[in-house]
Amino acid sequence: MQVSVETTTGLERQLTVVVPADRVDGDVAKRVQQTARTVRLDGFRPGKVPVKVVKKRYGQGIRQEVIGEVVQQSFYEAIQQENLTPAGGPNVEFKNDKEGEDFSYTATFEVYPEIALADFSSVEIIKNSAEVKDADLDQMIETLQKQQAAFEEADKAAAEGDQLNIDFEGFIDGEAFDGGTATGMDLVLGSNTMIPGFEAQLEGAKVGDEKEVNVTFPEEYHAENLKGKDAKFNVKVNKVSAQVLPELNEEFFAKFGIEEKTVDSFKVEVRKNMERELTQALKSKLKEAVFGKLVEINAIDVPAALIDGEIDAMRRQAIQQFGGENANIDPNMLPKEMFAEQAEKRVKVGLLVAEVIKANELKVDEDRVRTTVEELAATYQEPQQVIDWYYSNQEMLNQINNLVLEDQVMDLLLDSAKVSETELSYEDAIKPAAPAAEEESEEA
Repeated sequence: MQVSVETTTGLERQLTVVVPADRVDGDVAKRVQQTARTVRLDGFRPGKVPVKVVKKRYGQGIRQEVIGEVVQQSFYEAIQQENLTPAGGPNVEFKNDKEGEDFSYTATFEVYPEIALADFSSVEIIKNSAEVKDADLDQMIETLQKQQAAFEEADKAAAEGDQLNIDFEGFIDGEAFDGGTATGMDLVLGSNTMIPGFEAQLEGAKVGDEKEVNVTFPEEYHAENLKGKDAKFNVKVNKVSAQVLPELNEEFFAKFGIEEKTVDSFKVEVRKNMERELTQALKSKLKEAVFGKLVEINAIDVPAALIDGEIDAMRRQAIQQFGGENANIDPNMLPKEMFAEQAEKRVKVGLLVAEVIKANELKVDEDRVRTTVEELAATYQEPQQVIDWYYSNQEMLNQINNLVLEDQVMDLLLDSAKVSETELSYEDAIKPAAPAAEEESEEA
């Protein structure tokens, strides 16, 4: 077998493979003879069908089957011989597949990049810290109360947090438009349910008021014909209802599965959950910062095949998140452009983290794996059952192993970086990290 390799562009390689004719023709001949012994044809006894007849009728199909197997085997042999690591499946093109002549083909594919890790010691990392203060706890409990709140009709001017029952009709350039009319709709002021500016103009309204509300549809509005358009709504207020928060009593605590139904026990559980969420949020922000710098100082080419694979995974995640899996929505309906940038970054992080693991010969810390599983299990009513489930499910345990290895990489990089600390409020700490482009815009 003859093999030659050509670098076409960047990470793309083209293998030209020539397989001796006797390897292909010999396998075809054997397969034809095997078929002759088993095939059933009218006019011939079983096992007595002449090889010439079998070859004439089935020869072409048998040859294609053999060629497929030869390509698979010879491609594997060729990449082993040339020490190549494909990052995706090859695009195979036959050059010569005539009987009696050497079989040849080209296989075009991408390889993984060669990575020489940059020194991380000059990198500056900001490590955030925060704590759950009493005021944060009080705010969270109020939020939980609001989630369970009821509305009672009130004779008052509407304020933020109140619920209005309204009728409205919208006009653009004096003409009513589709979707701009509603009757008896409940609207909580401050919920941001309506387009910007709509709810604020209803503050102070009372039952029976008829208000004119003027707004502008956002440029990114989902309806193409309304984007950026000025609109006027005639609104009638049918009812004003004030929000009534539930009392902190046994009935309220029962909704959250609190065993000891006291205010103090409830506060302890809420604080625990807040601290757990805070720890995870701070860790996520730190990991985002560290891996972001890792990508920034290591310029690497990324195989398009890996990006495409990540985009497909992100499409499926998006469909699952919105319940589309049950609706049989095709993930390919979501445009690649939605995910391309984030997918490329994920692939770069994955390649660089793998290189750090390899360069430092890191092995997963089993004690940290156990601790991570126990922390996850602690949020359930029967923690030991969850722990046993993870350790009996190799796929799920592998996911934990990968997370722990990522944490070990982060710790290793932090040990060599220049780290400074800054304190955040609880509210800021649990907010998702802003995209880099947005941060730059705010700084400007």
